[in-house]
Amino acid sequence: MTSDVLTRTKGRVDAYFGISAHGSTVKRELMAGTVTFLAMSYVLAVNPAILGDHAGGALGAKGMPMQAVFTATAVAAVVGTLVMGLWAKYPVALAPGMGLNAFFAYTVILTMGIPWQEALSGTLLSGLIFFVLAITKVREKIIDAIPMQMKLAVGAGIGLFVAFLGLKNAGIVVSNPDTFVHLGNFHHGTTLLAVFGLLVTVVFLVLGWHGAVLYGILSTTVVGIVCGLVKLPDSVAALPHGLDKTFGQAIIHLPDAFYGQMAIVVLTMLFVDFFDASGTLIGVANQAGLLGKDGKLERADKALAADSIGTAAGAIIGTSTTTAYVESTAGVSAGGRTGLTAVSTAGWFLVAMFFFPLFAVVAGVPAVTAPALMVVGVLMARSLGEIEWNKLELAIPAFITVVMMPLTYSIANGIAMGLLFYPVVMVAKGRGREVHPVMWVLMAVFLSYFWFLAK
Repeated sequence: MTSDVLTRTKGRVDAYFGISAHGSTVKRELMAGTVTFLAMSYVLAVNPAILGDHAGGALGAKGMPMQAVFTATAVAAVVGTLVMGLWAKYPVALAPGMGLNAFFAYTVILTMGIPWQEALSGTLLSGLIFFVLAITKVREKIIDAIPMQMKLAVGAGIGLFVAFLGLKNAGIVVSNPDTFVHLGNFHHGTTLLAVFGLLVTVVFLVLGWHGAVLYGILSTTVVGIVCGLVKLPDSVAALPHGLDKTFGQAIIHLPDAFYGQMAIVVLTMLFVDFFDASGTLIGVANQAGLLGKDGKLERADKALAADSIGTAAGAIIGTSTTTAYVESTAGVSAGGRTGLTAVSTAGWFLVAMFFFPLFAVVAGVPAVTAPALMVVGVLMARSLGEIEWNKLELAIPAFITVVMMPLTYSIANGIAMGLLFYPVVMVAKGRGREVHPVMWVLMAVFLSYFWFLAK
């Protein structure tokens, strides 16, 4: 009887998510969700460090309650990722974005002097506007207006960006005042640990193991513990708390988001989230083979609305903009193809709320997850081969898109620069009629965006 119930349940799950139709299995989807979580779990440590009120943080007393930010980060990830998995049915996980939390902390709170309560209200408003754009399919039309060649460039650019993050976290690439970047010190134990992790992960991938990235992370963790580079936790579990200090503050202060300099804050949050999330969704979908033959993102309205719901929910709970994570490609590389991957990731974030000291063994050492990011970068860069490099009117904006993401440390900047050049070179080539009217509107928006950044 029990086996019959399990079989029927498994069949319903398969039918709902279309697992077999996408050439996957329940086991593979669950493993892919685990890989995605491990690749992006660092957000649970980094986000509180940036937004928190701890003594060593940049915000100090102006920051948000540390424990509250940690709990809010986990809850926002659970809510946003579940909506994406159960409704949009994409293998994409959501969590507070790294670039936008820096904007929230260093620009909005420190530079502009806006209290974190009002900053949360601005985040909520940007999420609500985002939702309207998504359900009216305005944003979907904007994405569909972007030519396929540029979509391929976006995917590849995100790959280079992710790989750069991995190299940086591993200490293989470090900053240099003369040359900007430089080769790291291979005498450092953590750097050597990351190199080991990269080697074993690559071997697992070449052998064709679907869980290669996960096995690589686990192997690296074990070796790190043996070598004394990864510390065992002092405790195993801790009850989540602190939301009473942040929950609902965004709603209480929502009227404050409609005046003065808050307009700039809301528009900036909306713009960056718009293109970061769009680029991530396109890149992950392309990596998973989920883009239609015409290059369109299927169920785009639901996927984009899910992202906006994550932002609004995260703001109400008590954290900065929640958005789709490029680390979702780690799960895709492990075989994830459906929303069950996202549901699995959400489940791990729920568990992490109660076992943060234990999970921090992995998340607290960037060298452990860095190899996964580097490998994902390789896999995503494969779309470079599909770009028509022999046609300069397509190759130039595509190249600019790809190279600007890692060099400016921003997915949004790469997309903006590439699509800014696209109409110009197409007109120069005599193919101006092929440029969608939306592209000209975007060009004007991008010019305004860079003008604002320059000021």
